[in-house]
Amino acid sequence: MISKVLSSAVMGVDGYIVVVEVDIASGLPQFTTVGLPEAAVRESKERVRSAIKNCKYEFPQKRITVNLAPADIKKHGSTFDLPISIGILSASGLIKSDLLKQFLIIGELSLDGKVKRVKGVLSSAMCAKKNKLKGIIVPKKNAGEASVVEGIDVIGIDSMQDVVDFLSGNKEIEPTKADIGKIFKNSTAYDLEFDEVKGQLHVKRAIEVAASGGHNVLMIGSPGSGKTMLARRIPTILPNIGFKEALETSKIYSVTGLLPENKSLIATRPFRTPHHTISDAGLIGGGAYPRPGEVSLAHNGVLFLDELTEFKKNVIEVLRQPLEDGNVTISRAATTITYPSSFMLVAAMNPCPCGYFGDSLKQCVCSPLQIRKYRSRVSGPLLDRIDIQVEVPSLDYKKLTDNKLEESSDKIRVRVNNARSVQEERFKNSNIFSNSQMTPKMVKKHSFPNNEGLNLLIKAIKKIGLSARAYDKILKVSRTIADLEGSGDITSRHISEAIQYRSLDRFVIY
Repeated sequence: MISKVLSSAVMGVDGYIVVVEVDIASGLPQFTTVGLPEAAVRESKERVRSAIKNCKYEFPQKRITVNLAPADIKKHGSTFDLPISIGILSASGLIKSDLLKQFLIIGELSLDGKVKRVKGVLSSAMCAKKNKLKGIIVPKKNAGEASVVEGIDVIGIDSMQDVVDFLSGNKEIEPTKADIGKIFKNSTAYDLEFDEVKGQLHVKRAIEVAASGGHNVLMIGSPGSGKTMLARRIPTILPNIGFKEALETSKIYSVTGLLPENKSLIATRPFRTPHHTISDAGLIGGGAYPRPGEVSLAHNGVLFLDELTEFKKNVIEVLRQPLEDGNVTISRAATTITYPSSFMLVAAMNPCPCGYFGDSLKQCVCSPLQIRKYRSRVSGPLLDRIDIQVEVPSLDYKKLTDNKLEESSDKIRVRVNNARSVQEERFKNSNIFSNSQMTPKMVKKHSFPNNEGLNLLIKAIKKIGLSARAYDKILKVSRTIADLEGSGDITSRHISEAIQYRSLDRFVIY
């Protein structure tokens, strides 16, 4: 007898339907799984056999063949344990239900029949909705995660026995529901605040401009000047994440198993800060079975690279594609997978090997050759993709002990949201959302300065020797500065401020 159970697997961050076909035929006892199963899937037969027996069901002493269709895509993970066991029980005649055609089933089995939490449930739930199924049966610990997908029934179960009883009509299980509004309300509070940062008005202004236009930022300053402190507070002034963005980000965390058990959704913008010893595969993704890297985990949020010059050169060079395209493509012999990676890059570095070049409190001991060699660790093409380069000066004790109230994150976010609203209206008929994403054609249309501003920009290009990409970056940043002021025109004042945010372009050592 043949039975069919609908399940799901994940490719990249998207789920697809896997039909688990089970055939039980006469012959010597044998359990064979086909359909390109990898090790964890092949081993499922031992978990399935023990789970069925320990749940007091009879395991067929016949020839059992399990096919995972489509058979030309490699299957990995332990999510097929539960659908395979249900398929065997159905083929044995224990389960006779039309619900098998209406529900996706995923879950890992313990030897005693309990169902364990698995990865990628959010993607599978979205797959069930896309294929117009009634719902999805998942481990209870994954039910909250799947319930954020509206329009399907999410059935959370603790054991294989629960699934059999539900499909047979012997037990009613109330679908899990999610209160999206409550999830966002409980997740929007931050522990950090911009008013905790003393002084650094010029740097705060640069960060506000960056947040308003989605621009990448590089901070250059001495150790202890506050670069990391400023970077960690950037998410607090970014616009609140929308439901669509939250779903995109949560899918990535779901497939990597990083979605917290007590969270149904990533409802705040992610902040990722990998250590400088990270590999290129760890940063952009990869592995035998490609999985998302840090650039994808930072999708719709902030990727902070502290001590930028300490990263291996080949590692930071791989950032060029995701910074340019907003996604990263990983190619292997068997497959090619594209992960989303639209993030705001924030980087920090010292001005020289000792860290005190240009510092007003300590004297630098580095030679000009050492400084040039140190700064050359960050390549020109990568610097061209960073819109804003700003110096972070050291603070003296008077400013640190000043009781003056600094501006809060909420006040800054209001201005950032106003600037973003202008950009949303500007780009409403396109697929971009911020000034940093403008194409050269859009830059020419929306960011061309008036005559006075153009003359100033031409002088700067001649004196500093800016590249064509840096020219575009200055125009994009100028557009954002004008949006913050509510100005339709880009004037010399906006151009002048944008040029000030190209610190390394203006850097000369004699």
